[in-house]
Parts: sequence; C-alpha cells; structure tokens
Amino acid sequence: MIIEVLRETIHILAIVFVLMTVIEYIELRTQKRMSKWMTRGPLRQYLLASFLGATPGCVGAFASVSLYVHGFLSMGAITACMISTSGDEAFVMLAKFPATALALFALLFVLGILGGFLTDSIVRKFGITRDKKCVIKVHRIERERTELRHFVKEHVFNHIIKQHLPKLFAWLLGALLVIRLIPNLEPTISRLPLPLLIFSAAVVGLIPGSGPHIPFVLLYADGAIPFSVLLTSSVVQDGHGMLPLLSYTIRDSVLVKIFNVVFGLLVGIAASLVFG
Repeated sequence: MIIEVLRETIHILAIVFVLMTVIEYIELRTQKRMSKWMTRGPLRQYLLASFLGATPGCVGAFASVSLYVHGFLSMGAITACMISTSGDEAFVMLAKFPATALALFALLFVLGILGGFLTDSIVRKFGITRDKKCVIKVHRIERERTELRHFVKEHVFNHIIKQHLPKLFAWLLGALLVIRLIPNLEPTISRLPLPLLIFSAAVVGLIPGSGPHIPFVLLYADGAIPFSVLLTSSVVQDGHGMLPLLSYTIRDSVLVKIFNVVFGLLVGIAASLVFG
C-alpha cells in the first residue's frame, strides 16, 4: 500500500511540477499578457475554470490551482473548477454509463459557471479576501542562454522546487495514506433514505482525493441510488484537485470547500425534486 501511495504521490507531484513550470514560463515570456487576458472579465475565468474541471481526470483541476495561486483566477473561478470536476471517478463513469456521464459533465460545466458567479458575489458582498498570491518576479534578461539559466535557477529550482514541492509532497502523501485507511461504506450507504444519501454524498465529498467517491458511482450504475445523489457527490468532490490548493493555502481551501458543499447540497436537493 505504501509503495502504491508513493507512486501516486510522485505521479501527481510530477504533473503539478510540469504545469507550474509551463505556466511560469509562459507568464514570463508573454510579459504578463496571459494574466491580463484571464483577468479581463469574470465570465472568461468561469468558462475556462469550469471547462478545465469538467475534463475527465485531475489535470484540469491541477492547472486551475496553478493559475489561482499565481493570481490569475478569482475565488469564484477556482470554486467553479472544483464544482465541475469529478476527478478520476469521471473515467469510471465513462466506463459504466458513458451517455449519462457525458450529460453529467455538461451539467457540471454549467453548474460550475453558476457556482463561480455566486461565490464571487458572496465574496464581494462580505469583503472576503484571498491569501496572498504566489508572485512571479519578472527580470529583464539580455541574452537567451542567460534567460534560460536564470529561469531554471530562480523560478524552477528556488521557487517551484524549494518553496512548493516539499510541502505539496507532504500533503499528498499524508492525504492519500489517510484515504487508503477509510473502510468501504457501500453496503451501509445504499440503505439510507434519500435525504441522508444526499447528505452522505456531500460529507464524503469533503475527503480530498479520488477513490472514496467511487461507491456512489457504482451504486448509481447498479440502480441502487438516484441521479440526485450522484450529482451531489460529483459537485462536492473534486478528486485530487484540492490537494495542491491545500498545500498552498488552507484558508482558501476551506472557503472554497464551504461554497462547494453548500452549493452541492442545494443542487442535490433540487435534483431530488426533479429526478428523484
């Protein structure tokens, strides 16, 4: 189990490292034009973040977190991503019920945009601020080889590797080890009444990482739970997407998760009235 967790941790860490390096490099090369393009309007951020989240797997969520910590996305936009993402469970859905899965991803994309708008509205109304963004220092480089050497030393090694990766590794390893110790709750969950099923899906959705939410996918595939429960689980859970954000800022992660859970419960209750 420990070897499996280490492999998964290193795999996620490698993806995040590549994404952060690419984003920093593009930002430096474009003289911050990328950040200006993304921050020009909130709708553009919601569309981008929701699209990245709705793509199967966790890479889109990792990319959104990297954009958020660099200050390119608002709290509403990163919430939109976490609402629309289903992590690796998306691949299980595509394998078990592909047509419904694609419809669900499209619905999550729309819900992500709506959730992002509502989150930013609440943030503005109550004056909620975000943690300090991860600042990229832009330096003027005269020679191409000096620029590459400077980027590797200052941005890749001193910034990403030394400041972010150790803490991210610890969070990933710890969270994944805890997830492996959670027992299979599938037999108990399937016997709960609908309101408790929806609430249980939201509670289990608090667990960061892909895996604990798979029972809801399998139960729906077997016809044991209604669509409203699967939808609640899909909205609240975010696969491994929240783990990198936790390593950067616990405060913002908690705020995003609160918005996510409340929105997921409201959506689940509404869906239960429509779909059962």
